[in-house]
Amino acid sequence: MVEWITSAGLTGYREAEAFMEDRAAAIAAGTAEECIWLLEHPPLYTAGTSARPEDLKDAGRFPVFRTRRGGQYTYHGPGQRVIYVMLDVGARGRDVRLFVQQLERWVIAALGEFNVTGHVRPGRVGVWVERDDAPLTAGGRPREDKIAAIGIRLRKWVSFHGIAINVDPDLEHFSGIVPCGISGHGVTSLVDLGLPVTLADLDVAITRGFPEAFPDSG
Repeated sequence: MVEWITSAGLTGYREAEAFMEDRAAAIAAGTAEECIWLLEHPPLYTAGTSARPEDLKDAGRFPVFRTRRGGQYTYHGPGQRVIYVMLDVGARGRDVRLFVQQLERWVIAALGEFNVTGHVRPGRVGVWVERDDAPLTAGGRPREDKIAAIGIRLRKWVSFHGIAINVDPDLEHFSGIVPCGISGHGVTSLVDLGLPVTLADLDVAITRGFPEAFPDSG
């Protein structure tokens, strides 16, 4: 079984990291259930194991936390639903690529409940949307903005860290970094796309889509 936790207010990053570390260890030891944790952070930047110093453009703007999850720089803040995923990947076949694909499909299905079509692009981590309301790119294609970031870590085949979906964060806060090391693209949110979606609305979609994305979760 999977325990679901939803935290009100803003959760400090180190507090969340400590919880995930302890819970992942307990799951690996067989003494705790798997866990999905929904929360918000105060404004901050995190640096994954591949973060490049030049991608932090405004180091003094918000606290910067070095973390051992995969990926590069990411912003977290109010209005963004962070979903920390503590699941036993070892019990699911030890297929990391499949696990990441399941996370991507989970996000895309949740966005689909609001008639938003999410895309996964080779070489670009996360989930992207085409902006039909923006001018075409120089190549004549629709502009694509990032709406969700994905970054995980595994320890003893248990995952932690996870997903961040932009519901209504201050998008200007992303300007202090090169999000996930990818330049030349924008960042968007459900509200930026013109949808009156709340965190609670997204939580319903996320919860409803979990069994299909992870059919082996009991």
